[in-house]
Amino acid sequence: MTVQVLDFYADWCGPCKTQDPILEEIQDDWGDRFELKKVDVDEKQDTANEYQVRSLPTLIVENDDGIVDRFVGVTQREDIEAALEEAGA
Repeated sequence: MTVQVLDFYADWCGPCKTQDPILEEIQDDWGDRFELKKVDVDEKQDTANEYQVRSLPTLIVENDDGIVDRFVGVTQREDIEAALEEAGA
């Protein structure tokens, strides 16, 4: 099962900068159990529209079956890890 976290952000987004260290810690601890994909909404507007991203930061946890969970705003590590477990990471 492939699990990925899509991190929708923008360079000008303050809360996105708060989210980054949380995601980096999780990635360090979880290793290759999931893939983190950063999506700059200013550069990838089509992708942001496809996922109906309206606020930043938005995190989408998905696996081969589709979207497992979606978080809007700064999200705590425990919530992200619970979604990763649910997705099969």
